[in-house]
Amino acid sequence: MPSPHRPRTLRALVSAACTAVLGAGLLAGTGTSTATAATSAQEAAAGSKVVGYFTEWGTYDRKYYVKNIETSGSADRLTHINYAFGNVTGGTCALGDAYAATDRAYTAEESVDGAADTWDQPLRGTFNQLRKLKEKHPGLKVIWSFGGWTWSGGFGEAAKNPAAFAQSCLDLVEDPRWADVFDGIDIDWEYPNACGATCDTSGRDAYRELMAALRSAFGPDALVTAAIPADATGGGKIDAADYAGAAQYVDWYNPMTYDFFGAWDTAGPTAPHSPLTSYDGSPKAGYDSAATIAKLKGLGIPADKLLLGIGFYGRGWTGVTQAEPGGTATGPAPGTYEAGIDDYKVLKDKCPATGTVGGTAYAKCGDQWWSYDTPGTVASKTEWKNQQGLGGTFFWELSGDTANGELIKAIR
Repeated sequence: MPSPHRPRTLRALVSAACTAVLGAGLLAGTGTSTATAATSAQEAAAGSKVVGYFTEWGTYDRKYYVKNIETSGSADRLTHINYAFGNVTGGTCALGDAYAATDRAYTAEESVDGAADTWDQPLRGTFNQLRKLKEKHPGLKVIWSFGGWTWSGGFGEAAKNPAAFAQSCLDLVEDPRWADVFDGIDIDWEYPNACGATCDTSGRDAYRELMAALRSAFGPDALVTAAIPADATGGGKIDAADYAGAAQYVDWYNPMTYDFFGAWDTAGPTAPHSPLTSYDGSPKAGYDSAATIAKLKGLGIPADKLLLGIGFYGRGWTGVTQAEPGGTATGPAPGTYEAGIDDYKVLKDKCPATGTVGGTAYAKCGDQWWSYDTPGTVASKTEWKNQQGLGGTFFWELSGDTANGELIKAIR
């Protein structure tokens, strides 16, 4: 079962081995001065989109169901759900886990509306649960996201015939069995013309051509969005593909402004994985969300087509003696599902925040050091998002929040 949340440590290791390193680039006039200089017009234009990822595999070990989006109060805050992930294989869009998506029978206790699935109903699984959630929240939109870390290797083949790929995606997303569930498509290609789990050599124009084909196939009314890298360094992942040229075809971009630092650097130095701004002593100057946004704006991408990314999880090291960032370590801290990473809902009690740096929180407990966002830093980040005139906020992912939705309720 593919789980892009589990191999994010691997993602960072592989990316670090490539010439373009995952992260944000040069700060270029951001931070407090930018926030102060933001005009009232920008703030007035700030978008209110709140986009949360729901993972298909989260219904297994995590036992996070669509119903939890309702009971946590998150459904009242969300404008869009990104359903992660569909596969990309053989030059086409394909179902990821068909059993989880369309066949698993939900009990009355697990179901959004308290009604159990029957053996003979035409659609079960998470797709049917999302349908029920949308019935309760008619304004809520659901977007099917394809690719992710594990399944991005298929985009190279898809890019050879963008029109055929786009048609296959349209046929799948608008399958009559679930056409009412989805409002569009999201592309999470990690990474065009650069290295992720595998290295892509499609060329700089391939991404723009793929997104153009998707817009042509889906038409002007469907949502077409994309997760894109946060590597703003010169010659890095943002420069590797024509994101500016493709912007005309998307409703918005989700720059992945998290996983800048982590315990793939086993000895440290400790550093926050999702800093909003740079800070004194940062291991890599400019690796922060503000630098990413500045880079993308500088390419001419409209601010209202950019969302600010937030992680509902933390990253941590063990063998740490220094409370402040910049300490040495001996390896990744133990986590619930994978070493070096854990959910906010776990960390808030397991290792409560002891300080802030670069607009995010960090925590020292015993010999462990973690960084993660709290309700306070989420509120500050989204206020900054408003000052920048961005289109909204997105986050990875819903199951990392508390049962009562502490983090999503802090989004402004």
